[in-house]
Amino acid sequence: MPKPDGVTAPWYTVKSFDYRVNWMQRQHLSVCYMGDAVPQSSPDLAPNCLALYLGCKGEEGDGTVWCEPFIHDLERDDFVSDENNFYWQFTLRLLREIVRLGKGKFLAHFPDLIEGLDTLAGMRDSQSLLMDMIDSPDWVHRQLDRITDLYFKYYDVLYEMGKDETGGSIFWAWGPGRTAKLQCDFSAMIGPEMYGEFMVPVLQKMCDRLDCVIYHWDGPGAIPHHDHILGLGNLKVLQWTPGSGTDPEYDRRWWPLYHKTIEHGKRVLIGVSGSEDEVTQRLLAMKRDFGPKFKSFMFNTWMPSEKAAKNLLATISD
Repeated sequence: MPKPDGVTAPWYTVKSFDYRVNWMQRQHLSVCYMGDAVPQSSPDLAPNCLALYLGCKGEEGDGTVWCEPFIHDLERDDFVSDENNFYWQFTLRLLREIVRLGKGKFLAHFPDLIEGLDTLAGMRDSQSLLMDMIDSPDWVHRQLDRITDLYFKYYDVLYEMGKDETGGSIFWAWGPGRTAKLQCDFSAMIGPEMYGEFMVPVLQKMCDRLDCVIYHWDGPGAIPHHDHILGLGNLKVLQWTPGSGTDPEYDRRWWPLYHKTIEHGKRVLIGVSGSEDEVTQRLLAMKRDFGPKFKSFMFNTWMPSEKAAKNLLATISD
């Protein structure tokens, strides 16, 4: 199906419902899912869907969607949950189609809701929110509590619609029960003390209401919060993303972080890219270094053929 004019991110666009449905089906046609990989499609609209549901407008850009802030005055501007919100209704329509068309073929992946400071920054803008945390901390705490409550208002509906026949659900990885990815990319702009005050209570409250939690840990600026993250109960997996302009996930530079994470009882999710031989050698190097801890990793990778994938699985398996 031809891509509509102006569509730069097919996996997010709201410019054509029919195109989204067509694209969600076509993405699986030439892929063989092996190992723990699961065929899935998502009704995603942006890397911050909750901000869209609560009042932001999405601007489609080069391969992504930006959420336009709308809280400019703390006393006057506010956010509300509107059942008739365009983005929420679009998500529900897409999810119904995923469930209908995917039956027996592929599963429903959660949209990227996002939460906490990242969602509030999407509605307020990051620079203003940084000042609010100093000048109006009580306001920030109140809004974070509201965002958490509203997150589950949407999450619960999506989970009930999209869960599989066992009650399992997916964000990046399949998990039994209520699975979610949590994050705080905003944390790169604050220190551990502020992270502990504003974000840790939000994350722990959310972890307590979920079964399988993956934390998206993004960039060197977020490393100072490692101890806070490891202290979160019911958090099962850290997904490390080094960010642009630095060494990739599989680089030895990050291995001490992985050792520490696994020693604290968490698992690690990373991507491993390269040619067939490069991916194999990179994984074998990690297997030699981590030994039994290697089984605490989930690797997201690709091979050019089913044969190559089978060879990789055989090579790295015990």
